Formats: sequence, C-alpha cells, structure tokens
Amino acid sequence: MAPSQAPSHTFTRPNAGRIRRTAAAAVAGLTAVALLSACGYGSKADDKANTAATVGDSASGGSGAKLSADTVKIGYFANLTHGTALVGLQEGIFQKELGATQIKTQVFNAGPSEIEALNAGSIDIGWIGPSPAINGYTKSDGKSLKIIGGSASGGVKLVVNPAKISSLDDLKGKKIATPQLGNTQDVALLNYLASKGYKEDAASGAGDVPVVRTDNKVTPDAYKQGSIDGAWVPEPTASKLVTLGAKVLLDEKDLWPDKKFVITNIIVSQKFLKEHPDVVEAVLRGSVKTNAFIQASPYKAKADANEAIKKEAGTALEPAVLDPAWADIDFLDDPLANTLQAEADHAVTAGLLKKPDLNGIYDLTLLNKVLAAQGQAPVADAGLGAK
Repeated sequence: MAPSQAPSHTFTRPNAGRIRRTAAAAVAGLTAVALLSACGYGSKADDKANTAATVGDSASGGSGAKLSADTVKIGYFANLTHGTALVGLQEGIFQKELGATQIKTQVFNAGPSEIEALNAGSIDIGWIGPSPAINGYTKSDGKSLKIIGGSASGGVKLVVNPAKISSLDDLKGKKIATPQLGNTQDVALLNYLASKGYKEDAASGAGDVPVVRTDNKVTPDAYKQGSIDGAWVPEPTASKLVTLGAKVLLDEKDLWPDKKFVITNIIVSQKFLKEHPDVVEAVLRGSVKTNAFIQASPYKAKADANEAIKKEAGTALEPAVLDPAWADIDFLDDPLANTLQAEADHAVTAGLLKKPDLNGIYDLTLLNKVLAAQGQAPVADAGLGAK
C-alpha cells in the first residue's frame, strides 16, 4: 500500500488483504446524470457471454436443489478490483451455493454498459463501481437497481513520472490521466485538485492541472510516449505504470477515514430481487464465503483471479504488476455506505452531478441475514436503505 497525504477532508484505510466488515468512509467518484455514458472503469462492453455449467453434488459440492430461478446472469469486469467475482467463480463457490441453478456470466469493460445490460435483463446481478451504480439508480428515478453488498475497497493510486513531478506541489501544468470523464477516479482527482486550490473545468479537463481522459488499456502507452505526466488510476494499471518507471505519489486510501473507500459494489435488478430473493441470497452467501476464502488463502485467491483474467483477456498479469496490485485491495462484505454519499458530494462539488436522491439505493436485508448466519455483525446502509 502506498503513502500519501490528505486534502481538507481527512481520509484513510486498512491494511491490504484483510477483510473488513464495517461501514464507513468514502468512495471516489460519480458522474453527472448528463454524463452517464462516461462513468465506469473502461470503455467498451465485452460482447462475450460465458456460461458456467450446471453443477450438482459431484461437480462442485452443490446440493443439486434448484432455487426459484433456472439461471442467474452475473456481470463483472476482468479486473482485480472485481476479485470476489473472479475468485468465487473460479473456485466454484457461487455454483456450490446455487446448487442446480445455472450461472451465466458476462464480462464488461465499462460501467454504463453493465447498467444497460441490467436494465435490459441481460444480467441480473453485477459487480460494479460506485459511479455507474449511482447514476443507474438516479437516472431510473430509483427503480432500476439496488446495492445489496460490498466487494472491495482501495486499489487506486496517483502515479507520476518522477522526472517531471517530485511532490504533490508539482502538479500545476502537468497532464494527469483518468480513465473516463466523470468516472470514479476522475471525480476523485477533480475533488483532490479542488481541495488544493487548483481551478479546473470538469467537462473539458482544462485548468491548472490538465486532466486527460484516457482508457486504462492505453494509459501505459500514453505514459511511455510522454503524452501524460501521471495518472489517477485503479489497479492493475497503477502497478503497470510503476513497472514503466513511474512512482506512486499518492495512494487514495490515505484520503479517506479509516483508509477505506468502496471501489466495487454488488448490485441487483429490483425485478430479480423481488422475484428471486432466494437466488440473490445464495449469491450473497457465495460472496461472503469467497471473501473469507480470499482472507484465508490469499496466494491461491490471487492465482485464481489472475487465471480468470487470463481466460478473459488472453494474458495473465506479470508478478511485478499482480503482487502489488492485489496487496492494495481489501475484499470485504460491507458496502461502506457512508463513502457512497461522500462520493456523490464530491461529484456535486466538481460540477459533474446535481445533488442526487440516494434514499433507497441500498437493500442490505439479505446480506445481513447471511452475515448473521455466519456469526458476523450486520453492516449499515448509512440511512440510504429506505425510500
């Protein structure tokens, strides 16, 4: 986990690799409803859908008892920050909990595309970042989705060219990349720059510190070519830049209370939640058990996640990228609901979002039922669970 200092709002976070189940803290970025198409961690949706075979007693240890749905369609990114989904599917943990109910998966590169798929019924449950979740909820007037659990915290850094930037006071006039206009990291950077007194035009990226919106896949090449001087990006892009000679100037966890901020949530379509709560509960059991597995077997879990990424992307992450990136992410069940409100406030301050009504965005009833059965304390919704 990398170092750093905080803006006027003091922030912080836990040691990597440990599972924390306490609500708190803050997230890092939203997007204006008008900028919905720009919120996410990538650029284009992967049009490939994968189907996991139905598993009964012998294959995965499942009971073979089918729940109320024949299938459940799950969406996620092939990113380390979606490690709960990657590891749980790779280890068969979700399938075991679902018994004879079949899993169909779809991999995305961008949050907006995943929200569109959820709205269209192409997926039922998804792992996704806070910005697209908030925008999907507000754009639908609170009718499309619910956040039903947490998944990951942290894993975002400001990395820079040390030949051009030696301290946080050297940012003026330097070109800093973020993944997309209005995405989670974009808002985090804009909020940080505002806290330091820099003047920025959020929409264009022009200002004291030019903000360059660059897809994570091409950010390393942009850095090598010198077209950017640094980047505020999630893992593993941050660690990839470090292998190219960049240095970590700021770890975003150091900007949050308790060093925790949500980077990945679990969402469900409200229709599917209403019609198949038993299936949703089974997926949440799988998520909780997967996070426990990650904590108990971190090296095996890391290998599982990398193998899943190799299957989807065609190439596994090299150890110099994988190891530090994985170590900086905390996998947890708590959605860190307080951070979501802070995230929204940051986006409003940046001029990317009108004050949203987030009441009712959470439904943690089933998660808390699962946690109680595991002897765990309940998690809180920060007053955003009822509309």
